[in-house]
Amino acid sequence: MKAEFRTMLRIAGPLLISAAFAANSYGQHPPPQGPLLASPSCLTMAPVWMGGSAPCTESTHRDWIANITHWRNERHIYIGYDGFRYALPQLQWAQHSFIQPQMMVQDRYFYDPVAGKYTVDRYLDDLEKRYGGIDAVLVWAVYPNAGIDDRNEHDMARSMPGGVEGLKQMVADFHRRGVKVLFPMMMWDQGTRDPGTDWPTAFAEFMKEIDADGVNGDTQDGVPLAFSLAAEKVGHPLAFEPERGPADEGLAWNVLTWGQYQYTFVPAVDRYRWLEPRHQVNIQGRWDRDKTDALQYAFFNGEGWESWENVWGIWNGVTPRDGEATRRVATIERAVAPFFASQGWEPLYPMLRYGVFSSRWPLGDQTVWTIVNRNEYDIEGAQMTMPYKQGMRYYDLYHGVELKPEIKGEQAILSFPTESHGYGAIFSTSGELDSRLTELMVKMKAMTAKPLSAYSHEWHFLPQQMVAIEPSPRAASAPEGMIRIEGAQYTFRLEGLEIEGSDDVGVDVQYPWEDSPRRFHEHTMQIKPYFIDKYPVTNAEFKKFRDATHYQPKDSLNFLKDWKDGSYPDGWANKPVTWVSIEDARAYAKWAGKRLPHEWEWQYAAQGNDERRFPWGNCDWLASRGGGAGACASDSSALAPAPDKGRTILPPSDVDAHPHGASPFGVMDMVGNVWQWTDEYEDEHTRAAIVRGGSHYQPQGSIWYFPQAYRNDQHGKLLLMAPSYDRSGTVGFRTVKDAQ
Repeated sequence: MKAEFRTMLRIAGPLLISAAFAANSYGQHPPPQGPLLASPSCLTMAPVWMGGSAPCTESTHRDWIANITHWRNERHIYIGYDGFRYALPQLQWAQHSFIQPQMMVQDRYFYDPVAGKYTVDRYLDDLEKRYGGIDAVLVWAVYPNAGIDDRNEHDMARSMPGGVEGLKQMVADFHRRGVKVLFPMMMWDQGTRDPGTDWPTAFAEFMKEIDADGVNGDTQDGVPLAFSLAAEKVGHPLAFEPERGPADEGLAWNVLTWGQYQYTFVPAVDRYRWLEPRHQVNIQGRWDRDKTDALQYAFFNGEGWESWENVWGIWNGVTPRDGEATRRVATIERAVAPFFASQGWEPLYPMLRYGVFSSRWPLGDQTVWTIVNRNEYDIEGAQMTMPYKQGMRYYDLYHGVELKPEIKGEQAILSFPTESHGYGAIFSTSGELDSRLTELMVKMKAMTAKPLSAYSHEWHFLPQQMVAIEPSPRAASAPEGMIRIEGAQYTFRLEGLEIEGSDDVGVDVQYPWEDSPRRFHEHTMQIKPYFIDKYPVTNAEFKKFRDATHYQPKDSLNFLKDWKDGSYPDGWANKPVTWVSIEDARAYAKWAGKRLPHEWEWQYAAQGNDERRFPWGNCDWLASRGGGAGACASDSSALAPAPDKGRTILPPSDVDAHPHGASPFGVMDMVGNVWQWTDEYEDEHTRAAIVRGGSHYQPQGSIWYFPQAYRNDQHGKLLLMAPSYDRSGTVGFRTVKDAQ
């Protein structure tokens, strides 16, 4: 028996000792897991049949604070924490950055392609009007268009209007309005053009060149220290902001993070802000249509909110109520920002009413409390107590009024209202209010005269419109190089291939016969006769247009990027022209007396009425290369090009290089060589073009690259900003002419 016990002890002993140590080091409570610290269990209501809730006592709160404080001190020792970067003058702005949208560069409030200029003031004025403005902006120029060709993330930013000089001026416009600017970093972008130097140096030098303030680490659980060191080496420290929380050591060089939470009724304490109160978190919930949880967690934790509305071109705008709540929360946070760096932060300060939670932020002899009401009903009357101190004055910052405490023995009791799913803020001081807080009181009194409940909380999608295509002059017979497509009744059926967005309303596009944008489409229509180019427009054909018209777009960056001295490279005459924007393609079509095809015209020419998956039939030419299911019996190289999987894009094939790839009407080179422009859609904030057919270029190494749409029942949605940015080495076009 003793031998058996010794055997069990030898096996289980280390585990028991480890568990005992973990429990003791966290005051008999388990250490926190993930980005949030668990609240005391007594705050969570338990069902009656489970015995009900244990009452919270003074010792419950005291012990909980002691436990998490002990854990924080232990972690600082364990990781050898040194937070010197939070004191760097170039990075201190991050501590006061409470509202930060991720802004798609395609947002129509940010850039006007007709005027050809950035409209930063228009963009900021709109946010000021709707929810009180922002402190920083994440300028998003990469995904979801990344991978349409071999431009890496820096190349795509440099493709924005005006190039680097345009970027510098755009950043300066934000700085003029007091807004800091971040750009994203996609470490997954390893399939496009090699930047030619190490990533930390490339980012440090580029951000310095355009005077950006920070970098968001997309999909990253911590931006590595090497990036901070590179930025400091070039004399331009950057605020790094990983999407997910880093290992605790990373707090020393990641002064910002996103908070992506699973919300509970009792607000939890953010792990990283507790470890370093100077660390700023911007809570992000891109698909949440109700922002209440995010805003309340932010206010409770003294942190910020990622006010992200344009989600990959899908509009998820804040409701008027959420906008007004954002304005109020941010106004208070900006005015009392220094308090949120308090090492004496006391989360879950005991309150008198169920479902009302607060954090206490002491600084010297002054204190701020940030309060959230998680209930679905208003709270009135006594809400909190504190030790009474002679001469101490109390202010309801949220409503902009001074409070008169009720004194009971050694306690001061404060009464004030907090509306359902609402907010409160209390300030105590033994002196007079300074000018900043006096101004805040006046502002908040006027702002809160109207309750949040008076603002609509109904969410709406943005309706889209298809940009009209003017009919071309009609022809009685097929012009040279074109094929007649006879009219017919046709069921137009397809899906959009956006990587994100599920089947939510607002995803993809809204056809004229639909009442909302959506991913899956089906409509039976009568196709009128038309003529369509047998092949995509070639370099030789586009040169004839330029020679005849001397066409030169106003925004010429990246125009015919692979041409030199006004002509295409030797041997490229019969290749499809690329590096042309949808505007360039329309100019050519107008000159030729034609127009761009509507998408259903392109698809009908590729598919006919037998619902074939590819122009040549139902066999998959890509499967043929691997001998997989659905492989084509014929030589797949005669159907469409082999995929180009290198980091540097190869030239497209000649348009007649794949003779067996014809559609049922004899239209050629529709799939797998270059994408082809068709219709354009727009809503109030975004423009996008539908591109068809896919391309030969397939960058490797990430699921986030622009997905190919090779099948006849699929399309790609390419977000549009400006011709310089929209032009691509894999996008060409073919034209249509209306028939008599």
